[in-house]
Amino acid sequence: MRLMPAEQRQAMFEIYSFCRAVDDIADNSGPRDVHLAQLQRWRHDVDAIYAGAAPPDLHALAEAIRTFDLRRDDFLAVIDGMEMDVTALIRAPDWATLDLYCDRVASGVGRLCVRVFKMEDAQGIALAHHLGRALQLTNILRDIDEDASIGRVYLPHEALRAAGITSTEPLDVIANPAIDQACALVVARAQRHFAESDAILARNPRRIVRTARIMGAAYRSILDRLVARGWLPPRAPVKLRRMQLIWIVLCHGIV
Repeated sequence: MRLMPAEQRQAMFEIYSFCRAVDDIADNSGPRDVHLAQLQRWRHDVDAIYAGAAPPDLHALAEAIRTFDLRRDDFLAVIDGMEMDVTALIRAPDWATLDLYCDRVASGVGRLCVRVFKMEDAQGIALAHHLGRALQLTNILRDIDEDASIGRVYLPHEALRAAGITSTEPLDVIANPAIDQACALVVARAQRHFAESDAILARNPRRIVRTARIMGAAYRSILDRLVARGWLPPRAPVKLRRMQLIWIVLCHGIV
């Protein structure tokens, strides 16, 4: 984001701050009704912005919304996705539910970002659809231990069943020796979304999609490293080293 022009960079920071705030609500421990009330407060705040009565602490977000014509429905979709995490512990959803979750928490964010990038609408929506899902599926594959520790399993039940895993108890799932087979099906879907997003990026001027190219390349590298490591326990954490990230920025950040 720091490679973007100042006005776009500030808008991206405002979008990120919004996403960070609602994500923290979903991930924090505590009474469910309190978290639902906090998410509902964010819905009211978003509605207030679009009604021209932004709360004082959201004036910068309101300015980004005006400048880049950001869509109210996309902000609300992100909140809806966080609510999915709050209303019940997600454990082995079906593919359709997982895809809806990815659309809300990742592609919804993408639909906001591509307007800041100033992409043509159809191309931007398509990129948000595919790259958002690719990134979120990579997150799920990377974070299975962290998610299990708070009682969540995002791996779809169809993938678990195909691998012969019948339990949906998080710690049982991640300890099962067939976890590699289940994750491979999620990897295949993530790779298809990466391929689709690469094709869209190639059709658009590099200066417009520079940030998206960097994000895609960074997450693709994480996915590749996860595949090389595998998912059999014990699983060493996978992170991009600083020099790897610098190399990705140099390769994709120079127009």
